[in-house]
Amino acid sequence: MSMNISQSMLSEFDFEVANTRKTLERVPEGNPDFRPHPKSMTMARLAGHVAEIPMWATMTLRQDELDMRPAGGQQLAPFVMSSRDEALAKFDEEVKNARAALAATTDESMMKTWTLKSGGQVVMAMPRVAVMRSFIMNHMVHHRAQLGVYLRMNDVPVPSIYGPSADEGGM
Repeated sequence: MSMNISQSMLSEFDFEVANTRKTLERVPEGNPDFRPHPKSMTMARLAGHVAEIPMWATMTLRQDELDMRPAGGQQLAPFVMSSRDEALAKFDEEVKNARAALAATTDESMMKTWTLKSGGQVVMAMPRVAVMRSFIMNHMVHHRAQLGVYLRMNDVPVPSIYGPSADEGGM
């Protein structure tokens, strides 16, 4: 019996969320407004964004489209970390929901187009499987890496992710 698309993604999802959680566990609470550059997100916003990304997986897998700024509707409010425990609780809840949605998604559904809109305008439209890989998984890895830089700049040990970091061994 062959494995379906969703099942083939679960181990990667579990691996990446475990490493993302390791990074979130280290976010310091004492410097929420830290940003390495004026154009950068604050640490509290970046940690909040990393914590909320799994929510996008659930929305991708359970709806056909999402309008971030619907005409006459409510915009999605960005999550900003107010405490590490709050960010971890948000992340854990979103991961639980996303994993359940991923495990239940059929190949047929994974190949259907998912559309992201803003104010009614299409921002992107791709098969769900591509959205899961790029907009969810790669997006989470990208912002987790940014968060690693924030940790380094605040003298917080950076966790090993794909191999040893300068602060810890690994493997």
